[in-house]
Amino acid sequence: MALSTEEVLAGLAELVNDETGIAADQVALEKSFTDDLDIDSISMMTIVVNAEEKFDVKIPDDEVKNLKTVGDAVSFIVSAQA
Repeated sequence: MALSTEEVLAGLAELVNDETGIAADQVALEKSFTDDLDIDSISMMTIVVNAEEKFDVKIPDDEVKNLKTVGDAVSFIVSAQA
């Protein structure tokens, strides 16, 4: 069963918190990974790998650069679910 936007957001917030220590309640759809959350490229790649495992999706490397906001990532994961 595919997860809802809210479920993916909660799971992604947990991954961001685990990787960066940023409080999960700070991870909102409109937040930019780099500008608002100050996540560097290495942490971002770790989050992507962990998200692929957690949500059972594949996020191609060339797609990662398009995931500027938390909302972008959540939308991608929701649509990529089988």
